Amino acid sequence: MKKNKRSKSWIINQHRDQYFKKSKVLGYRSRSAFKLIEINKKFKLLNHNTNLIDLGSAPGGWSQVASQIITKGLIIAIDTKEMKNIKNVNFVRGDILNDNIKDKIISKFAGKMDVIISDMAANTTGNKDLDCIRTNNLCLEIINLSTLLLKNNGSIVSKIFMGQDFLEIKKKAKTYFKKVVFFKPKSSRDNSKETYIHCKTLNTL
Repeated sequence: MKKNKRSKSWIINQHRDQYFKKSKVLGYRSRSAFKLIEINKKFKLLNHNTNLIDLGSAPGGWSQVASQIITKGLIIAIDTKEMKNIKNVNFVRGDILNDNIKDKIISKFAGKMDVIISDMAANTTGNKDLDCIRTNNLCLEIINLSTLLLKNNGSIVSKIFMGQDFLEIKKKAKTYFKKVVFFKPKSSRDNSKETYIHCKTLNTL
């Protein structure tokens, strides 16, 4: 009974959400598309020639935004869930944390990517602290992976939750990148702990 009430409450909140409504009007698959629009406006990540990997891409909101800007570069979208086709987007179904998938991506694209984006979050358990830690561990994995895939002047954007391991992730990122900043888009829900880490330009010896 409680679960049904929560589900109904979520549906009501979605329909009151201006970004949810705008996503339907503009044909975006998720309201999260507006987060990437804001992030790109602030950091100028994407252009016509950008080579990009979208991790945890389904249902495709971020890939849609990328495909509207990137017309000559390469877009790779990866997710464990199926994702419907998007023009100019090459979809790979698989888990980027799986060693076989990871090795294939690295062997093919090492040092060739301009941007890696991720709106991934760990599956919720009901324990907010645990969910925060698990999502932030994903962020650490993405930071580590990006050092192998990015060009020297490349960038990553990844979801991160404000929690006890936040400073640890910031410290780790600064060992790999010259610029590390955090940004919470207006389209993120007010009650959400999510923010986004933007790292740019690899530290090279």
